[in-house]
Amino acid sequence: MTAHALQRNPSLPALRLVAGKKPSVDDIYPRLFDAILEQRIAPSSRFTEEGLGETFGVSRSVIRRVLAKLSHQQVIILRPNQRAQVAAPDSLQARQILEARRMTEVTVVQLACAQATPTQTRQLRELIARERECIERDQRGPAIRLSGEFHLQLAAIAGNAPLAQFLNSLVPLTSLVIAQFEAKACTYCAWQEHVAIVDAIEQRDSNTAVSLMTQHLDHLESKLLKHH
Repeated sequence: MTAHALQRNPSLPALRLVAGKKPSVDDIYPRLFDAILEQRIAPSSRFTEEGLGETFGVSRSVIRRVLAKLSHQQVIILRPNQRAQVAAPDSLQARQILEARRMTEVTVVQLACAQATPTQTRQLRELIARERECIERDQRGPAIRLSGEFHLQLAAIAGNAPLAQFLNSLVPLTSLVIAQFEAKACTYCAWQEHVAIVDAIEQRDSNTAVSLMTQHLDHLESKLLKHH
């Protein structure tokens, strides 16, 4: 399915931004990612820079930067002289991704316990509130994306740039796996577990935070892989 075909899809206007505002990469990225997560751009579908540029009313160079970011996060596949393609991870890839995340995020949450400021924990809670609101409104794509952003924000708080960069290549791909494997957003209500993790971080309780993060990723793996 091409972006031109998507333009005729009645679900696509949700991608459009407010008229008169010049969209930036930061504006377009979450909307395009949400469309992919909600499978308004289907797994393994191909789309063009030109078509997406027309959809968002921006130049191909802006679209190219958005696609480069999604490619770095492994959400889409870019190959020379071919159209961009949405990735379609299988169950083995999903298991490997979660193994890598489990090892990395144990360290991240330990560092976050030592370094998180009151402002940073408040920002985490605000992010969780937005995630919960999207789940309650059945806004599946944004809910999944915000859930992933919680983990990326934790990595930023941890203050270890290589770990944050590594997770930035794993978390968005996990979001894609959730979107492709999970039938309903309401079955992935991770916001309660996120709240518990923040509570432990706020109390500088590293052992509890590590335990909660491990359980959280274990729950995610069992949900994603039980059908595969």
